[in-house]
Amino acid sequence: MSYAYIAATALYAPGEPIDNEELMRIAGIEFDAAKYRDKIGIERRHIARLRGIEESTADFAEAASRKAIANAGLRADDIDLFVVATDTPEYISPPTAVVLQGRLQGGQRDVGAFDVNASCAGFASAFDTASRIVASDPEVRHAVVTGVYNMPAYARDGDAFGLSIFADGAGSFVLSKSESPGYITGCRLTDGTQWNFVGVYTGGTRHPVTHKRLDDGEYGLQLLQRLPGDRNVKLWPGMVRKTIDKAGFTVEEIDRIIYTQINRSVIEQVNGILGIPQERSHTIMDRYGYTGSACVPMAFADAVEQGKVSRGDRVVFVASGAGLAVSSNAFVY
Repeated sequence: MSYAYIAATALYAPGEPIDNEELMRIAGIEFDAAKYRDKIGIERRHIARLRGIEESTADFAEAASRKAIANAGLRADDIDLFVVATDTPEYISPPTAVVLQGRLQGGQRDVGAFDVNASCAGFASAFDTASRIVASDPEVRHAVVTGVYNMPAYARDGDAFGLSIFADGAGSFVLSKSESPGYITGCRLTDGTQWNFVGVYTGGTRHPVTHKRLDDGEYGLQLLQRLPGDRNVKLWPGMVRKTIDKAGFTVEEIDRIIYTQINRSVIEQVNGILGIPQERSHTIMDRYGYTGSACVPMAFADAVEQGKVSRGDRVVFVASGAGLAVSSNAFVY
């Protein structure tokens, strides 16, 4: 039996970090910096547009992917599958993964490339999908799975919510085929009746971009309804239990658990409910803000860089996104 395992990881964020005080000054916005630091956990973030950096989604994905491929000791031409997880794509069409393949391999190859959009649950969904392909398809030896986020590009000037929470970044995994256990399983949960809370609603077929919509400010990131503050506290413990039951191990046997990096206090509450020591989690929102579909692979890559995860560790990911979409993963690193 074949498995997919994580051969290498990498992360990328554009430019120098922007702390809360500098953000308020250069973006002309106001928010409670103490609350962001002490409760949400956000102290700094990277935002290309506010640093005058001419980079966007495909650039972030390319940088993280190139580094991950090098860390795996491979060449770009060794990659048989490219999967990009994002809800802030380079273009509506073609897929960002196709753009990435062209940049890395320079032309036509017998490889696959596609995007996964499950909002901020996208990477966990893409990781599950790509792992199953690597494990089952004899022609796919190596895959690059990249979670990437550029939501600040959609934030309107003066949007204190969008610019203070969301940040730019990418996290990339190289998955390789192995006979030893690696990726085990994943779970999914969806409630599409919650589609109209937060998102980018203009630019698709329902609401094409028009002069009127631009003049009315109905474009970019829109918060239509406040998200319930306890939603993830209620959802994540059950998702973790279901995932590890399916994987065949217990809460006590989880060596590292990584959640969507949206709120540190929520992560602490969920770990308390599950009885997981806080040190078994890993958070990066203090340095990178909230990077949506990129935050889980970025957090794991950071944990690898810091030596906080070791080969043979049992790892769980839980990721939530707008819509509502929730995905999870269980694997042996």
